[in-house]
Amino acid sequence: MIDARQVDRAAGPYRLGVIGDPVAHSLSPALHQPALDLLGIPAVYERWHTRPGEMAARVASLRDARVLGANVTVPHKLEALRLVDEVSPAARRAGAVNTIVNRDGVLFGDNTDIAGFTASIAAVLGAEIPKRAVVLGAGGAARAVVLGLEAMGVSEIVVANRDPERARQLAAALAPAPVQTMGIGDAALRDALRDASLLVNATSLGWRAGEMPLDTRALALLPAGAAVADLTYRDTDLLLAAGERGLRAIDGLAMLVHQGARAFELFTGRPAPLEVMFEAARGARAGG
Repeated sequence: MIDARQVDRAAGPYRLGVIGDPVAHSLSPALHQPALDLLGIPAVYERWHTRPGEMAARVASLRDARVLGANVTVPHKLEALRLVDEVSPAARRAGAVNTIVNRDGVLFGDNTDIAGFTASIAAVLGAEIPKRAVVLGAGGAARAVVLGLEAMGVSEIVVANRDPERARQLAAALAPAPVQTMGIGDAALRDALRDASLLVNATSLGWRAGEMPLDTRALALLPAGAAVADLTYRDTDLLLAAGERGLRAIDGLAMLVHQGARAFELFTGRPAPLEVMFEAARGARAGG
């Protein structure tokens, strides 16, 4: 890995970017560039719109000596796992890579979403460890959430998905994580919510106004003091409804920043200026 303290400044700026489709809305440049500038690292962070058929070529381009690496967002995290040379144990188990680091032409894949999620939840819950958590969704984001909850010591993790078979596949892939599965429309989910102290939306539903991953009336089943988290970094309809019911609402901005900070450290070999990244991300969200 390039040590940013020894980068040849005369060689011109290095490059970093976020790979996704779509990617125009990504806040990653807004939080990474101020951090790079603060530490005097000569690198430019860009958005790299990459369609599914272009992913292999995009990843291959990261081997260039001027490229430090890339963040990877939807829908490419699963494919990225297959395209890198080396993979961290966490990414291998999650089945998804969201960070690619160029180590002298060898591409290393990691998954910083797991640590990002646990850090964002711990900031709200403190030492409190939910006994039961309900996760909506069964894609790559849900896998990271489940592994984060397992690392926190959550003893019961319920994964609910509109296609229950996908939830069962997730449970099998992440064994021995303590996962129970069900459909979002199942009566069993109502029973699970009654004893859950954390509900996490890891589906793609919620970015647009009017989208809900489940009926808002289901929130009334959660016990008083429960927390509702959404990986989307805005006040989604789900979070607004949770707040109206007196539940703790956690949006995805803190997860974005914490996972980005971990990626920054992998890219540069330097500690991430976390507060600067938080301030930049908040400003970018307010301006967007």
